[in-house]
Amino acid sequence: MSEAIVRLAEPRDLPAVNEIYNDYVETTPITFDATPWSVEDRRPWFERFAAKGRYRLMVAEEAGQVIGYAGTLPYRAKAAYETTVETTIYLRRGAEGAGLGGRLYEALFASLDGEDIHCLLAGITLPNPDSIRLHERLGFRLTGTLPEVGRKLGRFWDVAWYARML
Repeated sequence: MSEAIVRLAEPRDLPAVNEIYNDYVETTPITFDATPWSVEDRRPWFERFAAKGRYRLMVAEEAGQVIGYAGTLPYRAKAAYETTVETTIYLRRGAEGAGLGGRLYEALFASLDGEDIHCLLAGITLPNPDSIRLHERLGFRLTGTLPEVGRKLGRFWDVAWYARML
């Protein structure tokens, strides 16, 4: 992954980002979406991201192929949550374990410098030791676990919430 470049997402990246995400939708409990998204249905989600402001999406690209992404999204619509964002990160299968997640998050956090963000939140479906290691290494701390809040693949799953203050 040493040759991967990390950059702001562009509209041309949507199909690859959607493909990466849909793999997790179809095969894991990591996301609680249960039905794959079409590119057109995913477009409004993608269009939330901008080059400036609280909501960013970074992609990692290697040899012209998007192999991962990380972003920030609104946490909740209420005004008091305005300075809190939820993070998201997904890597193409086979791209894990080479430091790419850390590079994506570090670039994302650097791009947010100067924005009015106080708290980053990450919800992690358990078990997911790799994601927990990544988030803890980058300064996220466990704030609590919601037991059996999601049902997918024939069972209930816990979600741990991690927070990092900026």
